[in-house]
Amino acid sequence: MNFQQLRIIREAARQNFNLTEVANALYTAQSGVSKHIKDLEDELGIEIFVRKGKRLLGMTEPGRELLQLVERMLQDASNIKSLSAQFSNRDQGRFVVATAHTVARRLLPEVVTRFKQLFPKVHLVLYQNSYQEIKNMLQEGVADLGIAGDLTDGAPELVGFPYWTWQAAVIVPAGHPLEQCHPLTLEAIVQYPIVTYCEVFSGPGNIERVFADAGLEPNIVMSALDSDVIKPYVEGGLGIGIIPSLAYCPDKDSALRLLPCEELFGSNTIQIALRRGHYLRSYAYRFIELCAPALNESVVRQAVQSSFV
Repeated sequence: MNFQQLRIIREAARQNFNLTEVANALYTAQSGVSKHIKDLEDELGIEIFVRKGKRLLGMTEPGRELLQLVERMLQDASNIKSLSAQFSNRDQGRFVVATAHTVARRLLPEVVTRFKQLFPKVHLVLYQNSYQEIKNMLQEGVADLGIAGDLTDGAPELVGFPYWTWQAAVIVPAGHPLEQCHPLTLEAIVQYPIVTYCEVFSGPGNIERVFADAGLEPNIVMSALDSDVIKPYVEGGLGIGIIPSLAYCPDKDSALRLLPCEELFGSNTIQIALRRGHYLRSYAYRFIELCAPALNESVVRQAVQSSFV
């Protein structure tokens, strides 16, 4: 048994059992991938994959059990490297944070500025991605930290901490009839075309569900990845917008009006999420604490080192 065999097992599950994609991801030949799998099955005396001819269709029951062990072994191997780096270069390294554009633009500038003052030699990489991509980066170990909606939903290998609570708000062009609607209602909103977030970006949201629960069908004419894309289309008259109130800037968005409606859509929580078992450098704990002072190293370490529920 060797680490390349273990990487192949993990990558096969990630690549939907497509051996060509597994070979590409690991920069090796497909024939070598097949041989490694066969050698490992012979050594262990079990079939790891369900097959149809030469194609892999899925994992057998022992294969699924093996995959959990493989994930932990490869995670521990990565942690050993991180541990070595921690003690040889305490204040140096690469720290990858995956988040949404609005979070990166509105919530993190002060945090990042303070972090770079404390750790000038750390290479901070700030990826701005969709909700699903952020989740994938965490699950695959590409990102050390994710900041977005409910990233732990359906992902027991991730652990999350509440970071920021936001409310949805309606934005309209100045002079729009909804400015005179007091109180603002779902029935009034649904009379107009709506521009809002793609669900793939915002994660498991409740905007569509709120309308559905009220027996209403909104006319969503466009979905976008970010409020800075939504706002120009609202200003141009395509429809009204539903965005986080945090994303509205009175000075910059002077042609738009913000209509608070937290009583209609409730609250949404942005999480700081990490992969369980992932070794974090000391500066990563400090970054989290700069975001949320209550999340000190002791609190975060205990949760990250816990087992899957």
